[in-house]
Amino acid sequence: MTEAALSRSRSPRDFMDAPRSAPTGDIGPVLIVSDALPDRNGVGAYYRDLLDQLRQHDCDATLVCPNPEKRAILQFPLPGDSTQRVWIPSPWRFRRIMKKVRPRTVIAATPGPFGLLGAWWAKRRGATVIVGFHTHFSGVTDLYNNRFLRAFSRFYFNIADKILFRYADLVLANSDAMVELARSLGAKRVDVMGTLLPVDALGEPRSPIRPQLERVLFAGRLAVEKRVQLIADAAAELPEIRFVVAGDGPLKSAIAERAKALSNLEYIGWIARRELLEQMDLADVLVLPSYVESFGTVALEAMARQRLALVSNSCGIVDWPVLADSLYQIAEGQSVADALREIAALPAEARIGKAKAARDAALRLNHSSLLHWLNVLKTEQAGIASVSA
Repeated sequence: MTEAALSRSRSPRDFMDAPRSAPTGDIGPVLIVSDALPDRNGVGAYYRDLLDQLRQHDCDATLVCPNPEKRAILQFPLPGDSTQRVWIPSPWRFRRIMKKVRPRTVIAATPGPFGLLGAWWAKRRGATVIVGFHTHFSGVTDLYNNRFLRAFSRFYFNIADKILFRYADLVLANSDAMVELARSLGAKRVDVMGTLLPVDALGEPRSPIRPQLERVLFAGRLAVEKRVQLIADAAAELPEIRFVVAGDGPLKSAIAERAKALSNLEYIGWIARRELLEQMDLADVLVLPSYVESFGTVALEAMARQRLALVSNSCGIVDWPVLADSLYQIAEGQSVADALREIAALPAEARIGKAKAARDAALRLNHSSLLHWLNVLKTEQAGIASVSA
């Protein structure tokens, strides 16, 4: 990948034109800094998967993130969602890690205290800074009713993103909309990043998809922007289908109450990723009806497990042509129940064929995304080395 190729932002439409082979030569140490717990949300999962796959290619990669078992300088509930927390990291611990790892590249995954401190330290030590731009947090918090929270969150995230983009040698975003947003916030060099899969998801699913649509899964944060209440509404309309909701968040109590009232709706709480893959293998369709969803990693994971994915047109995953033909989309103004009825009415052969195509597409994107990351790391480190020389 050339400097010229990275200076202009590509699109998901031409992402698959990325280099088809891994770069030759060593990639220097990489430090990933994230405010998200590794398996708690989509961003945390993304960088756990990136870490695992980089290590499989003999890349010296380290992840630094909050550790609930160790004391932080300060921690407090995330405003608007008491099920998640914000940790203020120790600068002294960061200093020890930076000296030990001596990273040539620091990936700042989030605009929180960890990400900001990591980018700042990287610049001080002459390392390349790559910023992962996954979520438009200001847009998410605009959905909440608390005006003070909306104003504070918008102010903080706009400032934090601009600071990170000032430090960044390269910003990687996961959709056309996020690329344009990054530019509007001051990012000078922006490229598209693909999404990786957990190593466990790459293996064959336990069983093929059923000929009939019998079981639907929702997995994610139980919050306004995910529109999880639409899953409960669909369960009320489709008593012949079993619905399973996995996750945690502000709407947890509301979903638990709906599950008590509906015999075909089961709320299983937050589950680890290995358990989530097991739930995907039991399901026929995963539904993601979000208002705001920069990508929708859980839909990609379901596709990798040879399951159907039904998503809203607000999910960034629909911008990826390699995936879009293997997805079902909820039409504008259409209910989740009606969309599921349409899928259920299709011939079994059509649904089974789409599920197989979905797995093939997800594995192709995973392969291209890993090669893209390896080439980006190699290119950016070579750029720093030539400047230093």
